[in-house]
Amino acid sequence: MNDILRQILDDPAFQESAAWRRRDFYEKDVIVRAGDEGATLYYIEAGRLRVTGQVELNGDKRVQPGFLDLQSGDVFGEMCLNATHQRTATVTAIADGCVLEIDGARLNAYFDTHPLQGYRFYKKLFEILMSRMKSANSRIENLLAWGLKAHGIERHL
Repeated sequence: MNDILRQILDDPAFQESAAWRRRDFYEKDVIVRAGDEGATLYYIEAGRLRVTGQVELNGDKRVQPGFLDLQSGDVFGEMCLNATHQRTATVTAIADGCVLEIDGARLNAYFDTHPLQGYRFYKKLFEILMSRMKSANSRIENLLAWGLKAHGIERHL
């Protein structure tokens, strides 16, 4: 993803401040919050971030499990790439760094006039999403196995 994004960001037709902006962040800064409206994709130039959700236990306790740690070269916010949507997770800095916030509508307009870059971008994004889905499926299977054992259900199967 680094190469194709760098090529797009360096193109004079996709100018900083109009189509994207650089944002520095510091440890514990919240970059995006679950439930907020968003229409941008983020590319991590430097630093580390943690993607978390919120789980309610017994109706009164809330925990924030970490789903994924991200680092330099990773992207997030892809669900808001093609239209404004609510963010589905909170992303918080676990180390200082910098992200590039890319306007989804402008990126898609760029792809309309630069279809080869659009194809390469979406092909790479698809690979990233498939890798994340595989990891999520593995975690779900492990949690299910743990839950069955913790509640003694596996002996009845």
